[in-house]
Amino acid sequence: MNSPDVVIKKCNDYVNEEVYRIVKESVDLLGGIGAFIKKGERILLKPNLLSAKPPDAAVTTHPAVVRAVIQLVREAGATPVVGDSPGIGSAEKVAQKCGIAAVAKEFGVEIINLAQSISVENPNGKTFKRLELSKEAIEVDGIINLPKLKTHAQMFLTLGVKNMFGCVVGARKPQWHMAAGVDTHAFARMLIDTYLFLKPRLTIVDGIVGMEGNGPGSAGDPRRLGLIFAAVDCIALDRVITEVLGAEADALLTTKVAEEDEIGVTDINEINILGEGIEDVKIHDFKFPPLVGAEFRLPFSLHSYLRKPLTARPSINNKQCTLCNMCVDICPPGIMTKTDKINIDDDKCIRCFCCLEICPEGAISVKDGWLKRLIAR
Repeated sequence: MNSPDVVIKKCNDYVNEEVYRIVKESVDLLGGIGAFIKKGERILLKPNLLSAKPPDAAVTTHPAVVRAVIQLVREAGATPVVGDSPGIGSAEKVAQKCGIAAVAKEFGVEIINLAQSISVENPNGKTFKRLELSKEAIEVDGIINLPKLKTHAQMFLTLGVKNMFGCVVGARKPQWHMAAGVDTHAFARMLIDTYLFLKPRLTIVDGIVGMEGNGPGSAGDPRRLGLIFAAVDCIALDRVITEVLGAEADALLTTKVAEEDEIGVTDINEINILGEGIEDVKIHDFKFPPLVGAEFRLPFSLHSYLRKPLTARPSINNKQCTLCNMCVDICPPGIMTKTDKINIDDDKCIRCFCCLEICPEGAISVKDGWLKRLIAR
């Protein structure tokens, strides 16, 4: 197996001209935009459009990064379109709020909602031989993946591999969470199989301002990192980013299961780093989310007793909660209800943290079980 290339470049702010220059330099180190797309192709730009928040909230990919990639694709003679499948609302609505719609309008680029789900055979999948994906994402000629660097309560970080989950239609996402249940490793394997099936031609990560802490939604904290990452191989890319942030390699579950299943390159010493060196850009105080630990391989007789005290769970700040009901509506197992407050049946909670991800007020956080807190002391 050839050693994959991963580019790290410094970029201090979202100045359009500077972002374009850095993104172009990053792509040029990988062979130039012409190595990835051909004239006349229709290319889907897949940013993170989680929810309708302004750019400075660091919830979505910044419009300056999307703008730079639109320019590159146009210069190569291809037609870019921007698309995603947010958990709540449409891609168009989220793009309006986060500033991407204004960029799309400037360049005459269509914004599409990845809304039509189709079932596809995945014979080369390591675990999942059938996937349900957006018809719109499958029918384009190619995909350029544009993640936002963020923490994620369930998966630890949302980077290149995780961002492709946006090509699963929003209404179908809860079903995948239910299929995996409390087995976060199974969910990570589904993410990898989805990524490998769609195989974006290029991934550029917006890490100029990332998100740390209680991400990936409104409860997370924006953190200026001043970095752009680019690669073809998302497994290698994600491994490099965890190294830059100072995390253990297997803390990111997609990296852990990729190593277990011998998929891609997860050894940092076998990845070619281009641009800046890892030690020159390393972040030493990045705030990670609590490790959820939602799935322990315990004997069945012990699992039901120890799962709750040993795992993290969603916790609601009733003072911040506005009873908007979005968390109740999105909950995959349907174990959240609204009375004079939001109630969670902890015994039936699958720890997917969709509620935390979608909460517009940042009122939901991760709370460790009592035994997990005791062990961590």
